Amino acid sequence: MSVMTLTPGSVTLAQLERIHRESLPARIDRSAQADIERAAERVAAAAMGEEAVYGVNTGFGKLASVKIAGADTATLQRNLILSHCCGVGELLDGATTRLMMVLKLLSLGRGASGVRFEVLKLIEDCLAAGITPCVPSQGSVGASGDLAPLAHMTAVLIGEGEADYEGTRMPGRAALEKAGLTPVVLGPKEGLGLINGTQFSTACALAGLFTAWRLAEATVLTASLSTDAIMGSTAPLLPEIHALRGHRGQIEVAAAMRALMEGSQIRESHRTGDSRVQDPYCIRCQPQVAGACVDLLRMAGRTLEIEANAATDNPLVLIDEGRIVSGGNFHAEPVAFAADQIALAIAELGAIAQRRVALMVDPTLSFDLPPFLARDPGLNSGMMIAEVTTAALMSENKHLAHPCSIDSTPTSANQEDHVSMAAHGARRLERMNANLAVILGVEMLCAAEGIEHRAPLATSAPLAAAVARLRQHVAPLEADRYMAPDLQVAAHLVTSREVVTAASEAALLSLGEAA
Repeated sequence: MSVMTLTPGSVTLAQLERIHRESLPARIDRSAQADIERAAERVAAAAMGEEAVYGVNTGFGKLASVKIAGADTATLQRNLILSHCCGVGELLDGATTRLMMVLKLLSLGRGASGVRFEVLKLIEDCLAAGITPCVPSQGSVGASGDLAPLAHMTAVLIGEGEADYEGTRMPGRAALEKAGLTPVVLGPKEGLGLINGTQFSTACALAGLFTAWRLAEATVLTASLSTDAIMGSTAPLLPEIHALRGHRGQIEVAAAMRALMEGSQIRESHRTGDSRVQDPYCIRCQPQVAGACVDLLRMAGRTLEIEANAATDNPLVLIDEGRIVSGGNFHAEPVAFAADQIALAIAELGAIAQRRVALMVDPTLSFDLPPFLARDPGLNSGMMIAEVTTAALMSENKHLAHPCSIDSTPTSANQEDHVSMAAHGARRLERMNANLAVILGVEMLCAAEGIEHRAPLATSAPLAAAVARLRQHVAPLEADRYMAPDLQVAAHLVTSREVVTAASEAALLSLGEAA
């Protein structure tokens, strides 16, 4: 497996997404090593000095006034890690855990943490060997760092905790030994440098962003399918309309939908003589709604890209000035806001898609499609309860989208009296994305039934290709059947990009800054 070399301070979303999706190992560009070691030397000197330096020769949090003797430095750092391993709940998935480890490498690699290079090298070696710490997903409030999750990660580095190695969960020390690695003895500030930071929250938010982006692309396809299925108008997609407003996402979504629907016989059949003047908003306003979501995701992505490249522990070593300074870069407020933005986009993409599902199953609104898209309505219920499922998931996502960043509670004897709640704000995105994927999968199933009902009129070539790819996995609904597997397969097809790429590259959007 190839190893990705990363330069701290200039890593891109595209690099991080590839690491996450392919579970690639990563290493720090060796040009960063000199500054890393200079900072570590400055911390080592401070540890033996008389001046109190937080986290170097003092206790932590409210115990910062307690001076620690130089001989007790290693014990102080080890105790810090063990005492902070208080995570609970389900384990973070392996791919996101590994992304978190890479983000910690990037943060330490800025040369402001005072952590020795050999500690970073051990993280690199764990990634290369496939050692993945077992990290419980609950326990962080997103300030003073993601302390508990990062402590569970760090525990493995010192031969404690648990890790997954070659598919088996085992003690951290055993995993290191099997891979031929040696636990590290933490030096001054190194435990603090490893657990202070936003890497858990940021990794979860990035994972949520990467999936949400694919689902935003999928809505371009499913909305186009639905528009043709109900014989909707493409006039609202005219470029002049969107140029007059000027929002990038709106312009791009409309352009992609035009390309997907170009050449549809279904569309051409009702350009004249159609008694309907305007389609419902869920059809007519898809570029405006999905485009705004795309813009919001890009905004969140830029925030997370900055955070991924940031030094976020405390205190920080200003090597050019020869100073160690306490600050608050561990506060994950930017990540919390980004996670809230992603959650809002996910909820809204699902809300408008669900209305299109409701439109297609309602014979009073679907322009002559059979009730619930059933081939023999009455005897068969068709997509009736699949639509109800989308309503349930849409509602659940609305509740989950409530902003987490506006919450706070004092912790650690009021020393840490305002926190971001970024961790669970980011963690919920996985669940929301899973809900949205089902909503879009059901929309695709309904739209395919609707388009097939319009035969002998044919849809466009790109949309026909998408339906054909769907039909390789899910047969037409000739009669009622056990539906749950169909929904699962359809959700996977939209999340994996399989149907999107089968339709056309025109449906793909750029998450980065390039147009």
